[in-house]
Amino acid sequence: MGLDGDSAVIRNKKVIMKKSKFLISCVLAFASVFVSEAEPKYVFYFIGDGMGFNHVLNAQLYQTDVIGSKDTLTMLRMPVMSAARTHSFSSRVTDSAAAGTALATGRKTRNGMLGMGPDTVAVTSIAEVLFKRGWGIGLVTTDGIDDATPGAFYAHVKNRGERMQIGKDLADSGFQFAAGAGLARARDKEGKKTELLDYFAKHGVKVSYGTEGLSEAADRMLVLSSDSPDAWTIGYTIDSIQGGMKLRDMTYAGIRQLMRVTPDRFFMMVECGGIDHAGHSNDGGTIVREVLDFDESLKLAYDFYLKHPEETLIVVTADHETGGMSAGTKATGYSMRTSRVGAQKISKEAFADSVKSFVSGSREFVWKDMADFMREKLGWGTAFKPSEQQNAELEEMFEQMMTGRSLADEKTLYATFDGFTARVFEILNAAAGFGFSSHSHTGAMVPVFAIGAGAERFSPLSDNTDIPRRILSIALGIPVDDVPL
Repeated sequence: MGLDGDSAVIRNKKVIMKKSKFLISCVLAFASVFVSEAEPKYVFYFIGDGMGFNHVLNAQLYQTDVIGSKDTLTMLRMPVMSAARTHSFSSRVTDSAAAGTALATGRKTRNGMLGMGPDTVAVTSIAEVLFKRGWGIGLVTTDGIDDATPGAFYAHVKNRGERMQIGKDLADSGFQFAAGAGLARARDKEGKKTELLDYFAKHGVKVSYGTEGLSEAADRMLVLSSDSPDAWTIGYTIDSIQGGMKLRDMTYAGIRQLMRVTPDRFFMMVECGGIDHAGHSNDGGTIVREVLDFDESLKLAYDFYLKHPEETLIVVTADHETGGMSAGTKATGYSMRTSRVGAQKISKEAFADSVKSFVSGSREFVWKDMADFMREKLGWGTAFKPSEQQNAELEEMFEQMMTGRSLADEKTLYATFDGFTARVFEILNAAAGFGFSSHSHTGAMVPVFAIGAGAERFSPLSDNTDIPRRILSIALGIPVDDVPL
């Protein structure tokens, strides 16, 4: 072989050696990261029902412009920020049952199905896996504890409407703490108690009610705002009644309970359902307050993380986006005016209920009365000054209602709004810069935030099914492909 040939061989060997060293270093680096990554003892999974990117952005703007706080939302302070796709097995736009199942089990399913695959075979949630390995489990929601998102962590039904079975599945789960608005089948349509609460008692679950119940202690606890069949939500923050249950209070009680019964390891899911409900209603002022309330609850977990930084993982995401909310509208152009909802003291739903009572009331109710009510509850004419044309339009619509002439209703998933209310909030939203494309869920991607042990594993773009698999992988210290889901 000539000199040129020898030189070529030497060069090739050097290249091969360099590539080998590079590959070995990459493998070792990956292995060191995986091996050195601390397994968390405490995992918090926060789910903002219906919370899209713009819900978060608008809440931050509201906090800055209206509240006057220079603080950044807790979720926006987390070092890992990414996004997740949300489609279900059966649709580009998911419902809450399929989305909850994906976030709880790492499996896609059909809309309407809960804790089952599309073949109707039960699938296992990360909460069930961890519970069997000795972890404490807590579930908190502002909705019914037997609703779609919390139900996905313990129930296995073909239809999310099977609320009696979902309730029994919760009792059967063994989980140490659950708190929410109510149980849909605790009473029948006549208001008589069913066997469901007795079923919980037989399974050693102490059932308590209200804020007093949150301070009680037992090995297994279920705290409800009420046993009424109408208790499907604790209500919006903006309408909250003094002394009523709050998401932050339930979250605090859950942490306290789990640290009492399973101090070595626990998993806790916290859901704010009000973001979704207000999204369906296209009620921007209520949405931002729900996101802020959700973030306040998240701060409890964040403070816990600061005390246990090497042992805690917090993941924040949403099951889907609701409403197609924008930050900016044609009415505001290149600006936002979140201060225009700063004086809003009532949700769209509560406003509609008031309008209904005015229309059906015994005393004469005139436009001046309505204008005064809108000024008091919405800052109409003070925090926000509508045009003369808009006021004239609303006065005409009001007179139509009061004289018995019907207006086209606006129907959403959770409420039906009279035409007058719908138009009032349409004007208010547009003036503030809150736009909406839908009264339902959308196929938009949702945010993912993370901090703590293994948080960097959530930085890539995800499918919603990836999130629980990564959580379980980190918690058990095993590769994602080996998680038992």
